[in-house]
Amino acid sequence: MPQPRSDPEQYEPPPRVIVRRLQLSNFRNYEQLDIHLGDGPVVLTGENGAGKTNLLEAVSLLTPGRGLRRAVLADITRAGSTGGFAIHASLDGPMGEAEIGTGTTSPDGTEGARRVRINGANTRSVDALLEWLRVVWITPAMDGLFTGPAGDRRRFLDRLVLAIDPGHARRAVDYEKAMRGRNRLLSDNAGDSAWFDSIEATMAETGTAIAAARLELVRLLVGTIGGIGDGGVFPAASITLAGTLEAIAGEMPASDVEDQFRGILRDARHRDRAAGRTLEGPHRSDLLIRHAPKDMPAAQCSTGEQKALLVGLILAHARLTGEMSGMAPVLLLDEIAAHLDANRRRALFDLIDGLNVQSFMTGTDRSLFSDIDAGGSFFSVSNGTVVAEDAP
Repeated sequence: MPQPRSDPEQYEPPPRVIVRRLQLSNFRNYEQLDIHLGDGPVVLTGENGAGKTNLLEAVSLLTPGRGLRRAVLADITRAGSTGGFAIHASLDGPMGEAEIGTGTTSPDGTEGARRVRINGANTRSVDALLEWLRVVWITPAMDGLFTGPAGDRRRFLDRLVLAIDPGHARRAVDYEKAMRGRNRLLSDNAGDSAWFDSIEATMAETGTAIAAARLELVRLLVGTIGGIGDGGVFPAASITLAGTLEAIAGEMPASDVEDQFRGILRDARHRDRAAGRTLEGPHRSDLLIRHAPKDMPAAQCSTGEQKALLVGLILAHARLTGEMSGMAPVLLLDEIAAHLDANRRRALFDLIDGLNVQSFMTGTDRSLFSDIDAGGSFFSVSNGTVVAEDAP
């Protein structure tokens, strides 16, 4: 994983990446869409169900992963269309102008995997998008992050890691594949130790790398959280990792961690066979988050405090992403303003400006964005149509 480019207390915002133009074809409720965007915040207002979040999802799919909804490809293509969907964006960033896009060729996504094109050429991997664009987001679905299951927090954590460490996705895929193979051996009551040894060696190698990347992300993020400088409007979060592998990964060299994890898996075969699945590993870890000023678990905070903690955490991650990648990420904030009081909204807009990011924000009431200056791009969204409006 790369290292931060600057001291958190001497932060200089990296150059921003701007989505200058966004084009959609057969994406969700949009048959065709072509909008041009300015340098400032992008504000999308309209009734619930109008398609505002769909636009954010389109931008989120211009980076590796399944986007902010974690949707399967078949659910993304517009109902009734005969082809797949397409997303195209014109970017202006530190490496100059670029044209990037992604999509499928069939409505159900069965004709090959998701495709990616950069500057007119097909790419072999979706990871190539990270050379041009990083995307960070907050959605209403994340409001239950602190009180929901550990799996939600693991996915959240891995998304944070992926934004600054592109190799993390491949390690996660390889680990999951190996674990599925081990679980099949367990369910089939297989007795061939050589098969187990081979699969567990892969799990030990990739699992150790996953744990190390997560621990490094937490270490870097802890160092960044204190430098946001929001005056306590968005309280600092205290974050740690809980898990067997994470506990030993911080105490010994990676080769020794692999050996120990391999031993844990070997010794657990009988127990795991009875359970029908693998019970130890990074797939069982949890991200523990506390309200630092109150020294209180986030799950016990009020809903307003939880929202403020989440916003502060995401802003810190956006700053860290920009610092380590050398380009400010694009920030997607879905229905963010309605859940913040006027003081916190103003603080949020100021912090976004200080991070030098292009932000996309949605809401049902345009007045919630009245503190954004005339540099923003304002759009009214209704039933799959997007109309530019004058700034307030």
